[in-house]
Amino acid sequence: MPVEEELARLSPNKDTLLTIGVFDGVHLGHKYLISQLKEHAQRQNLLAGVVTFRQHPQEVLSPQTKLPFLTDLTERTNLLKNEGVDTIITLSFTPEFAQLSAQEFASLLKKHLRMRGIVIGPDFSLGKNREGNVNTLRTLGQDMNFSVTVVPPVVINDEVASSTAIRKALADGNMKKVHQLIGRSFSLHGRVTVGAGRGAELGFRTTNLDIDPEQALPADGVYATWAYINDKAYQSMTNIGKCPTFGYNERTVEVYILNYDSDLYRHELKIDIIERLRDEKQFDTTEELRKQIIEDVNQGRAILSSGGRN
Repeated sequence: MPVEEELARLSPNKDTLLTIGVFDGVHLGHKYLISQLKEHAQRQNLLAGVVTFRQHPQEVLSPQTKLPFLTDLTERTNLLKNEGVDTIITLSFTPEFAQLSAQEFASLLKKHLRMRGIVIGPDFSLGKNREGNVNTLRTLGQDMNFSVTVVPPVVINDEVASSTAIRKALADGNMKKVHQLIGRSFSLHGRVTVGAGRGAELGFRTTNLDIDPEQALPADGVYATWAYINDKAYQSMTNIGKCPTFGYNERTVEVYILNYDSDLYRHELKIDIIERLRDEKQFDTTEELRKQIIEDVNQGRAILSSGGRN
């Protein structure tokens, strides 16, 4: 659907102040930007709005490059709602959209969303060939009567909070750094599927999650996690990887939920990943693996019982 058709379906009841972006992960940098958006909007008696996209622009602009997402559209939208903005506008980023000039897109936002201004980061750009950088937008703003407010990035331990930095920390299995950058525990969710039953044979009944193949995952290994069932948190251990002891080829996410034995097949399950315990490794015998799992459970239980976030 062309962007103007999507925008034409919207009708804000007063003028808006907007921020625009993918907001993948809704991390601390995003949260600060949105807090400034809300503050400026309230001061000017405007609606605070977030314009986001169903697809990451890179999927269209560079389809050969796979960019795993931190949060899917549903989770991202819920996280944005939790920030207390007045409206969230979700647009389809299509090849046709990518051909819009910065001026054409700004005109559509003014026409359909009653845009009076935008709040952006210093590296922001929009429009064909990323022509709409801060300086270009300021010039357009003067000509088209909208304000441009630039918000500085959030820096944590000498690193800018960004989706790219979070993906790198995930790939390293550095969950402490991930938490520092996003301001909460990193979550995974999926439908429970049938596994091979190896965990039950070892005395640890595990739950397999069907995770979107485009979802960013932490490095292979064993993690202390919280599992959420009917809004109740349970201590759990999660293995991410290929289970080399049993010669699997596909990457899986297996969750062992402590003190819980009911069947969760086909239920949706969410886990918060707290801390990495160890690398995934191959064991010579299943008995060696069973002993290691006991050690993992004891270590994970100690972490989660002594203040591991939930």
